[in-house]
Amino acid sequence: MADRLADALARPAAQQPDWPDPQGVRDVVAVLRRAEPIVAPAETARLREELAAVARGEAFLLQGGDCAESFAENTEAHKLANLRTLARMADVLTRRTGLPVVRVARMAGQYAKPRSRPVDAQGLPSYRGDIVNSAEPTAQARTPDPGRMLRAHADAAHATALIRRLGRDGTLGARNVHVSHEALLLDYERSSLWVDDSGPEPRLSSGLGHFLWIGERTRQLDGAHIAFAQLLSNPIGLKIGPGTTPEEAVEYVHRLDPHAEPGRLTLITRMGHTRIRDVLPPIVEKVAAAGHPVIWQCDPMHGNTYTSANGYKTRQFDAIADEIAGFFEVHRRLGTHPGGIHLEVTGDHVTECVGGAPGTAEADLPARYRTACDPRLNADQARELAYTVAAWAADSVTDRKAALR
Repeated sequence: MADRLADALARPAAQQPDWPDPQGVRDVVAVLRRAEPIVAPAETARLREELAAVARGEAFLLQGGDCAESFAENTEAHKLANLRTLARMADVLTRRTGLPVVRVARMAGQYAKPRSRPVDAQGLPSYRGDIVNSAEPTAQARTPDPGRMLRAHADAAHATALIRRLGRDGTLGARNVHVSHEALLLDYERSSLWVDDSGPEPRLSSGLGHFLWIGERTRQLDGAHIAFAQLLSNPIGLKIGPGTTPEEAVEYVHRLDPHAEPGRLTLITRMGHTRIRDVLPPIVEKVAAAGHPVIWQCDPMHGNTYTSANGYKTRQFDAIADEIAGFFEVHRRLGTHPGGIHLEVTGDHVTECVGGAPGTAEADLPARYRTACDPRLNADQARELAYTVAAWAADSVTDRKAALR
């Protein structure tokens, strides 16, 4: 396994920081290798079982949380607000559909972010998430610092411990809330791995999160991120945008789910509300014909981002809802299971996305615009969206039951 890992990490890797001190990176990774894992193998195995039920059409996957976690917001109050929002959304979905809801939080590791450009408008290195550098606009703060990986790991461990405690005392309404993040920063991702021989072939299990996904900007078929994900026994997600061809989708599936394991792979579509109804159907048809029981999940956030007239990156609630509607329409027409949604959402009363029941307008964005990166739905918008999604999901369940009679 060591040779396979070395080969994977030797491939071209997009979106990695230009560390000024390579020896410092090696030293930090060595420290992290001796640290306690953030997640336990039994927890990850439990998630694999729950996701297998989603793949079979017997459950629904709800994944959400901050776009990017930040050290400053790593408070118990903030995390609890986010977890309660997921719990309330899950309760709505369960009551309306009768399906169990698998909850996966974007939490306990979502500290790294891909960027469109290596430098910002001021000529400074781009902010790549608190695990790499600071958002403060100075040359010193933007210099990548490997020591920040230690802080991210410690904060992630605290977040996971909080989730376990809340699960035991019933605060979240369910024992199992799993944690997830984008497997972006490969120096961090390689720091907590062990051999897992419980599956059809030996793989590496990550101790950094129950569920890891590969993003749209790092899904190169010949790149390090896909090769790394192939080695993992953790459930894997893959973001696919409107530029993905059906043939590429099938190649991803063959590589990431070679044994056709239910729940092993989640394809997270992020098409944009104007394109999903045209782009998604041939991809779903091609993957279904290949015989792989993937989970289909809709990310309605990233394809619907725009800059407001007053200069804020934002998203329109109606566009988010319309992409999810298109997602359900496609799967309903093709007879496949619309397995879940993937949202950037917070329980805090921010003003980052416009529209929805709160009536947030572009003029309101400066009032409480606090995200470290992309705009999030607030608690009221999330609750409204949950009721809308639950209605579509309930119709999908009804159709599926009718088809099985």
